[in-house]
Amino acid sequence: MFSVEEASAAILQRAETRAATRRGIVEACGLVLAEDVVSDVDSPPHDKAMVDGYALMAADLRGEIANLRVLEEVTAGSVPTQTVIAGTAIRIMTGAPIPSGANAVVMVEETRSTTNAGQDVVTIESTGIAAGANILPRATSLRKNDTVLTSGHLLRPMEIGLLAEVGRAEVDVVPAPRVAVLATGDELVPASESPADGQIRNSNGPLLQALVTRAGGIPRSLGIARDQPDALLEKIKLGLHEDILLLSGGVSAGVLDLVPAALAAAGVEQVFHKVELKPGKPLWFGCLIENHHPRLVFGLPGNPVSSLVCFELFVRPAIARMSGRRAGAPHHRTGLLTRGHSQRGNRPTYFPSILSEEEDRLTVSPIDWRGSADQRSLVRANGLALFPAGDHDYAAGDAVLTIPL
Repeated sequence: MFSVEEASAAILQRAETRAATRRGIVEACGLVLAEDVVSDVDSPPHDKAMVDGYALMAADLRGEIANLRVLEEVTAGSVPTQTVIAGTAIRIMTGAPIPSGANAVVMVEETRSTTNAGQDVVTIESTGIAAGANILPRATSLRKNDTVLTSGHLLRPMEIGLLAEVGRAEVDVVPAPRVAVLATGDELVPASESPADGQIRNSNGPLLQALVTRAGGIPRSLGIARDQPDALLEKIKLGLHEDILLLSGGVSAGVLDLVPAALAAAGVEQVFHKVELKPGKPLWFGCLIENHHPRLVFGLPGNPVSSLVCFELFVRPAIARMSGRRAGAPHHRTGLLTRGHSQRGNRPTYFPSILSEEEDRLTVSPIDWRGSADQRSLVRANGLALFPAGDHDYAAGDAVLTIPL
């Protein structure tokens, strides 16, 4: 039986980053950049006004009051046609180019405009203004030929704006992995149906699809596979067209736990079956290599909480690695228990818990959890508390490792 660490290493060893593809920049949001991006412009492309006001020579404001002749008005998108000289100013709008001769901008709120003999005049009462005031020099943000983003950078909305600024309408990115989700079991019916005697609704399928989406993958539902070898094999072969196949149920030791045999019949090589873990011990993992491209297969336990724990520990990091993001063991944070807790058994337990930030510390409250099928209680949890293997009674205030959900 693999330990959690051994299972994680075996999975990530086989989770290869997907080949890059070309995407429009809006479509690329949330993906990982697969090339370096160089700017084709200076930004700003000229010395520009940072406020609405008047561009002038700072030396004209050394007295208590200045009356300056207004030469013209320049708005963003236009360029000055006049040169500022002593005793003159140009009205300018935010973002517009600074005219020749000007070395400062006074905010319009600090001025008065009048007309004298048909000539526009601006009056400024000031004790002086420094050269460069309210001006953003050319190329302050970036220069032409600067590398502004490097390969491996996660593209958020702010990066999309930067890409547009430097003239990149398309970029090479790592595409999100496609993940097939298949629930197994004769007892399952879709969520839209009322279960008959002996039946339950398929909650694992939608749960796993939602987890895949939140992890950055693209889910594909394969519905429900009945506990019949031929029907199960047919669905599995469909799922093997995707980068990852997730199955729930059918991996324990029951009479109808047919998944391992069906996967073997489909050519999937088993890497391990069972992990020293609670909940989630029956986890099955294997790999199918086609055209040098590995397709990962996870046989998750049928109980929803077990499926969620196995997904967070093992599937989410695999999706991250295949998406080009850094991937390793889930990030653990240390928190302090709010109440006592008893750990029993020879497997480490990942216990659904409520994590709360209180001042400068993280507190951990294990929920009143009634087992791996208890989804109602699971809704209250926003994290998992790790209790190592062995028999131990924890007290309030004891430190434990946690994984935020």
